[in-house]
Amino acid sequence: MTHERPHRRLGSRWLALPFVAAVAVLALPDLFGLDVATPLAQLVSFRPYLLAGLAALVAVLLVLGRWVRGAVAAACGVAVVLLAAGLMVAPRAVATPVPAGGRTLSVATFNTYGGEADVAEVAALIRDERPDLVSLVEAGARYRAELAPLVEPLGYHLVTAIGEPDGDLGGVTAVVAEHLGDVRARTHVATPFPRVELEGGGLGALRFVAFHSIAPRRGDVPQWRSDVGLVAQWCAGARPAIVAGDFNATFDHSVFRQATAGCGDAAAQRGTGLTPTWPAWLPPWLGLQIDHVLATEPIVAEGFAVREISGSDHRAVIARLRIPDDVLAPAPAGGSAAR
Repeated sequence: MTHERPHRRLGSRWLALPFVAAVAVLALPDLFGLDVATPLAQLVSFRPYLLAGLAALVAVLLVLGRWVRGAVAAACGVAVVLLAAGLMVAPRAVATPVPAGGRTLSVATFNTYGGEADVAEVAALIRDERPDLVSLVEAGARYRAELAPLVEPLGYHLVTAIGEPDGDLGGVTAVVAEHLGDVRARTHVATPFPRVELEGGGLGALRFVAFHSIAPRRGDVPQWRSDVGLVAQWCAGARPAIVAGDFNATFDHSVFRQATAGCGDAAAQRGTGLTPTWPAWLPPWLGLQIDHVLATEPIVAEGFAVREISGSDHRAVIARLRIPDDVLAPAPAGGSAAR
């Protein structure tokens, strides 16, 4: 009578704990306060795609469990990390009910890639979509000069702020529909990228902010954290507000989640919070959503779409927002939009 020799198993079950801890740090650095430093500040943006990798890792570990001690325990630990990461990503794919009543305000935002985006296509976007407000980042004096003759006949005026970077890179331009009346504009240039704030006229109690944050590149993460943190003044403020632009952040960043508490994201409210807006040269299902239209509660998006525009590495964002009746005011007769 012969007996099968038992499989010789390698490794130690105690290795499962540090292995799972390392996976958790890579997949959930924001839960440990580690997503505010390079390279985790950059890597956490890719968490939606990491879910597939975690699922594959669980399967591999289960197979290795026949030969490696602790592999099954590690698979269970990674599965818990996968579940936690999935629960953080999934809400962005679930639509929010749109309340009845109120008025619709259309908002668009687009990063022109240092003024390289096709001006005629941007004008065509405005002509086709007829947004009430547009936030154009990396659009300075030159870009404004080329765009203005194309959109002013459509009933728009432009307001531009110029920041530190040279050329169009350091500019932010707000495009304002004339029917909003005597909208007042203020420009802010204290940060590397400036912003434009609009209020009054047909906006009523509402404030609109055309916003651009520096990217969290190596060495720029502290400034990026400061830039993104500014959003809290509008999302947590007493006045209703819409903030639109390139935030160089996703909801996988803890600093972005904290700063936007009190605001809803138009894409996430329509269940399209994983639709990439950058980089546009990748397939439309692959990339990050770093361009946002945010609005304070109870404003809710009733529509969201992206559009390709030649010459930029970003996609344009168009959102239709349902605004409560007591927020927007009718535009005064004979008023003129901000210049």
